[in-house]
Amino acid sequence: MAEKRRTSELGGRPTIRYRCSFGHVMLDVFRSRGWKEVGPEDPDWDINWCDVSQLKEYYDHTFLQDHQRICHFRNHYELSRKNMLMKNIRRLKRQMEKSGTKEEAERCVICPTSFELPSEYHMFVEEFRHYPRAIWIMKPAGKSQGRGIFLTQRLKDVTEWKIKDKQFTPSFLAGDKDAALGPETYVVQRYISNPYLIGGRKFDLRLYALVSSYTPLKVWLYREGFARFSSAEFTTSQIEDNCIHLTNVAIQKHTVEYNPQRGSKWSMRQLRHFLRARHGDAMVATLIDDINNVFIKSLQSVQKIMINDKHCFELYGYDILIDSELRPWLMEVNASPSLATTGRDDYRLKFALLDDTLHVVDLEGRLTGRELRVGGYDLIWNDGPVSADDSAHSCHNFGGQTRPNTFLGCYNDREEQLQEILQSKPRRQRGGSARPSTSVQQICQ
Repeated sequence: MAEKRRTSELGGRPTIRYRCSFGHVMLDVFRSRGWKEVGPEDPDWDINWCDVSQLKEYYDHTFLQDHQRICHFRNHYELSRKNMLMKNIRRLKRQMEKSGTKEEAERCVICPTSFELPSEYHMFVEEFRHYPRAIWIMKPAGKSQGRGIFLTQRLKDVTEWKIKDKQFTPSFLAGDKDAALGPETYVVQRYISNPYLIGGRKFDLRLYALVSSYTPLKVWLYREGFARFSSAEFTTSQIEDNCIHLTNVAIQKHTVEYNPQRGSKWSMRQLRHFLRARHGDAMVATLIDDINNVFIKSLQSVQKIMINDKHCFELYGYDILIDSELRPWLMEVNASPSLATTGRDDYRLKFALLDDTLHVVDLEGRLTGRELRVGGYDLIWNDGPVSADDSAHSCHNFGGQTRPNTFLGCYNDREEQLQEILQSKPRRQRGGSARPSTSVQQICQ
């Protein structure tokens, strides 16, 4: 049945045809599958892995066939632009306050206090004066890799910087619309001045979520990810030094302490082991649950406005900071997370991530659609929360309550699992979802 569906959808072609705007890892994944690359002018493709900057061309000038898939949703920027993300999460919180419980509304507080500049400048000034000792961080709404970011504790720094860089001028703030044409939008955000430190250094997390549909919302969370460390010991007395406060590889690689082979990174599994040893299983389980909430609330905030399209899927790179109270904060969401690698382990992770993404997208029609896990991906939301398929395989102890299907930082036996679900057809045809064969002790170690 799967083979007939695949033959029909792909016009009888025996090989998947792909277009790819990226080199290195993504191309390696496609080639390892024996798929055929087609040129940029060839309209006969099955999957197009492109940059977000190329979307307009495809959506405005190309009619997508039923079998074709593209790796971004049309209005991805609702989640990936910092100012849009901030506004959408605010709106979700207001909706929860009106229709939900106070607790649900509080669960929507996943980002630090933020304002869009220049449009919310006066609101920012009011908040600034309420907390005169707070540190604020300025971020361009549409840039990445730490470009244009700086920290400040003085209101006049923001004004002076605007004049210096000509981003927007005081005349705009006074209401001169002619001077306001084309200002670059920024987000100013309350800086998390109490980050969780390891060895005295700040770090943040890069984690991966795959959305295969927004209507209904279907979210897959990858088990692996990594922590990115700054090269210098953390202090708030040197807010002008971005090497202390920004963990982006693009910033850290210019420091003397940077290790180009390891990239100043820990795997998510290493971090999980460290936190379990220091804080115990219960606190780590709560942290993982809170991180889960960050993914779900951010995606719910855009679910109703995202243009759902059966041709689309999206792999998001989430940047999450953990504070000293073990509370996760969402920093930003990347619609085109970096595929550059800093060493063998980083290459292995990203190759597996991209390979498993293609397994979930399932162009070859090999899955049943009922899977709770595919390779390193665990299904955490399917028009509602997903519980673990077999409670004996959960990494967490939730006191007898329903266990979420989340295994972030747990053992990733992806090759064995893929072999099981892709080759054990009789088992999948019996009706249940494929269950992991690894014991809970193996998964959690």
